[in-house]
Amino acid sequence: MFKISLKLFFLFFVLINQSISEENIMILKLKDGDVKIELFDDVAPNHVKRIKELASVGKYDGVVFHRVIDGFMAQTGDVKFGNSNSKDFNLSMAGMGGSDLPDLNQEFSNLPHDRGTLSMARSSNPNSANSQFFICFKPAPFLDKQYTVFGKVIEGMEFVDKIKRGDENNNGAVSDPDKIISFK
Repeated sequence: MFKISLKLFFLFFVLINQSISEENIMILKLKDGDVKIELFDDVAPNHVKRIKELASVGKYDGVVFHRVIDGFMAQTGDVKFGNSNSKDFNLSMAGMGGSDLPDLNQEFSNLPHDRGTLSMARSSNPNSANSQFFICFKPAPFLDKQYTVFGKVIEGMEFVDKIKRGDENNNGAVSDPDKIISFK
């Protein structure tokens, strides 16, 4: 009887753990393929909640990668001016907007900005992250403990690597940007 109880407990633990894990996995669809992302709600719960909230209502679908710097990062997430499906789309203003939700307080951690890290973009105010985020192409340790890390690419980084780069003489601005097809 004890062995059966132990097996049932183990099975329950595995199922619950897998369910929690799957709850923190999202798929970022890009033109070249799907990118599987693990979200760190134990490290940045409010930022993860915001990303999930905006994604669940399709706010990221059609949003352009407005700033892409080779060897550094690809930035997206301006759901106000950067959504190519919206009447408010304005490529020259992409990167200056956010969502209608309030800005988030920082949730800095010891997690490094390694290749594949997802981190929230913000202004000079540490408590100004809203909807924009970036994905690191290479390690960027100078960002550590300065920006909120909320996730990491666990599959499909080769598709992130194919995002169209911007003009290095114009802070990475992309004139004909790639976009997020969907984020779920």
